[in-house]
Amino acid sequence: MDARRNLESVLRAAREVFGELGYGAPMEEVARRAGVGVGTVYRRFPSKEVLVRRIAAEEVGWLTAQAQEALRGDSAPWEALAGCLSRAVATGAGRLLPPETFRCAEQLSRAGGSPSSGEVPAGAVGAAGTAGSAGAVSAEGGDGFALIAGVPVVREQGPGHPAGGETAEEGPEAWGDADPTVLLRLLGALVERADAVGELRPGVTVADVVLVLTAAVPAQLGAGGGAADRPNGPGSPTDRLLRILLNGLRAG
Repeated sequence: MDARRNLESVLRAAREVFGELGYGAPMEEVARRAGVGVGTVYRRFPSKEVLVRRIAAEEVGWLTAQAQEALRGDSAPWEALAGCLSRAVATGAGRLLPPETFRCAEQLSRAGGSPSSGEVPAGAVGAAGTAGSAGAVSAEGGDGFALIAGVPVVREQGPGHPAGGETAEEGPEAWGDADPTVLLRLLGALVERADAVGELRPGVTVADVVLVLTAAVPAQLGAGGGAADRPNGPGSPTDRLLRILLNGLRAG
């Protein structure tokens, strides 16, 4: 029981520290906020890279599930995109995306064509998401994958977002690599649907959407527990900033 409690404390502290200070923050700060010795942290996560991958994978998995839900739903294209971004910002998840996500998004945007076509530009996937894992997502789908709006997606997500319940005891095989390319394809499909009906300003790309995800979450709100713990409801500074950024994406 103590081991589980320590692990949950470490994961909670890691989200808080990395949300505030970025993934370059030291493990000693994670241990301090968790109230454990740094040796306890390293016993569960032998390197900071392993801990970063765990946190990033949980955030990517949760955001991917939100994008899937938006594509499956009955909302109009703009409402689906804006709603997905609003839910993501409400949890602070944007600040915990893998560091290479924006670079991937820019490369997908510069490559032209459909970001949801299943094509990933060479080099677009960084260390946290390997080219091999991206290649497993074929346009035809396959074991473990389904097609939503023509986008191959994972049928069953790994661990849920911390706002929805802790999954601390699941091993590395349960949360896997943080591969942002599937998330970007889903966001790209949401962008394309909104653009097709004239709801977006000319030139808006999936990279702009990722910027909204990251810029709309002040550092002090991209940390800690679930959405209920964060002062980001209607009328809050975070909500006002999100509305400004969404207005920048929307046509006229």
